[in-house]
Amino acid sequence: MKDFTIAALLGGPEMIILGVAILLLFGGKKIPELMKGLGKGIKEFKQGQAEEPIPAPVNEKVK
Repeated sequence: MKDFTIAALLGGPEMIILGVAILLLFGGKKIPELMKGLGKGIKEFKQGQAEEPIPAPVNEKVK
């Protein structure tokens, strides 16, 4: 089975229509703020993956 991404399913005209729809929904001033937040979230996610793994919990019975 082949794995498809959204970019593989959308061609040039579909991407243009999607971009115009996003521009109409959010406006020109809001889009840079959204992209900045998205970039910050991706950066924090990558930093979290690079940190040491959380140790597994100890399974002991509590008396």
